Amino acid sequence: MNEDRPLTRLDMLRFARRVVEHQAARQLALMDRWIADEERREAARQRRAGARQAAAGWAVERGPQGRSAVYVHVGGCTGAGGGRAKGVGREQAVRALTEEGVPACPLCRPDTALGILE
Repeated sequence: MNEDRPLTRLDMLRFARRVVEHQAARQLALMDRWIADEERREAARQRRAGARQAAAGWAVERGPQGRSAVYVHVGGCTGAGGGRAKGVGREQAVRALTEEGVPACPLCRPDTALGILE
């Protein structure tokens, strides 16, 4: 702008447009980052869901200290206590339910799935 002449209404409108354009570009960049973050989170959720489906057929959940078994689960049970559940084979699951007296998960009912009723 020329310092000698005052700003006209048109000059001010053009300046305002540049400000709005700059702010909109920043907001769009922020929204794009949010979208990318959410896409990464969703992809991770999908990977975890796929891993649960591909998990072992049965799992034994240990207590907080990892000493005693708490429940036997069908593999992929959502109530399986996160990292405290360890995938096991069919024979180990049957042995835990019948010989070791580990209770069946009340959500997924592995005793029913294995054909063992309490």
